[in-house]
Amino acid sequence: MPVEKTDTLVVGAGQAGIAMSEHLGALGVDHIVLERDRIAERWRTGRWDSLVANGPAWHDRFPNRDFEGCDPEAFVPKEGVADYFVDYAKQINAPVRCGVEVHRARRTADGSAFLVQTSAGEIETKRIVAATGPFQKPLIPQLVPQSAGLTQIHSHDYRNPNQMPQGAVMVVGAGSSGAQIAEELMDSGRKVYLSVGPHDRPPRSYRGRDFVWWLGVLGKWDMQTPGPGTEHVTIAVSGAKGGKTVDFRRFAAGGMQLVGRTERFENGKLHFAPDLVDNIARGDANHASVLDEADAYVTRHGLDLPEDLQERKCWPDPDCLTNPITELDLAEAGITSIIWATGFSVDYGWLKIDAFDDNGKPIHQRGVSPERGVYFVGLPWQSRRGSSFIWGVWHDAKYVADQIAIQRAYDAYRPPETLAAKAG
Repeated sequence: MPVEKTDTLVVGAGQAGIAMSEHLGALGVDHIVLERDRIAERWRTGRWDSLVANGPAWHDRFPNRDFEGCDPEAFVPKEGVADYFVDYAKQINAPVRCGVEVHRARRTADGSAFLVQTSAGEIETKRIVAATGPFQKPLIPQLVPQSAGLTQIHSHDYRNPNQMPQGAVMVVGAGSSGAQIAEELMDSGRKVYLSVGPHDRPPRSYRGRDFVWWLGVLGKWDMQTPGPGTEHVTIAVSGAKGGKTVDFRRFAAGGMQLVGRTERFENGKLHFAPDLVDNIARGDANHASVLDEADAYVTRHGLDLPEDLQERKCWPDPDCLTNPITELDLAEAGITSIIWATGFSVDYGWLKIDAFDDNGKPIHQRGVSPERGVYFVGLPWQSRRGSSFIWGVWHDAKYVADQIAIQRAYDAYRPPETLAAKAG
């Protein structure tokens, strides 16, 4: 089978890959997008059933297409998000090939290109854009052995409460996924234990504006790096049931048992760090800081936005916060399952180049690798805080496409014959 050739190969057809294709197409760059499953597959099968986008429809979108038939203030269900990207790919005539898996990509013998081995044959390309995103390998800490007799799954594999065995559920991780899953389980009638680590807890909305609007006008989307010590802090925010602020005290008032960060498992017991009070206080401080900055912005600009005293009300401290526990006998508590909402790691094992750090994470500057011809898109904090959102991916992809166009111009440059003769 002959080797197919293209200028740029994009690996992955999620939001990052589709955005990349739009910008490459606009610049006239010959390219192919390979996707091992369907377009935006992880929105369909890598999320729980009730998931909605974490931002409203007017905000969480690409600039050139709205969510059709959707209230701009609504939070789009996951299937609607996946359909959006399928339709967007058609809109821009993206050259996507679904059902094609990339096995390996390496330099050609002369170093001028890459030879990519796929399930559909070989492709030679001058440039590779890895658009596989950050959610590649679910991380489950090796704390509780399978011999403990518990059902253990990652949030990636959770779908709905009916999927879980009878009994109480321990959810480890209180970012957006863990908080939403824990609340859904509690609302279904389950006894839920939630292990809460360090987190930010922004208001869902304040003074009639969603928090994404406040982060925009306050300039927080443009933060280029996390604050010191916040690199691994998760954000607890939810668009579920029309969107509301995540409040762990409210969860506890509904019957949820809060515990600190999960540390170890011994003799049938989970042990927790004595940090629950501090973690909740830190989330509260983050919540209050956004409200304070919003109020200052309203005053400074003379905006006619109504006061929102409700958002500043605080639920009373529950017993699990005033008397936190540091260990829990799972059998006595009736816990039969654990959901690990503990994040993901990347997997670039197919990309055989020297462009990764000791943890396997890409080395890059705004998506441009020090390895010539290699680019990344769809990474958290790729250029700024907003990189994790759909619209942020679109802008990051535009920058990467522009860098590809610049390099193509250098590659195409040929000195005038007179200069070449003098050089000879």
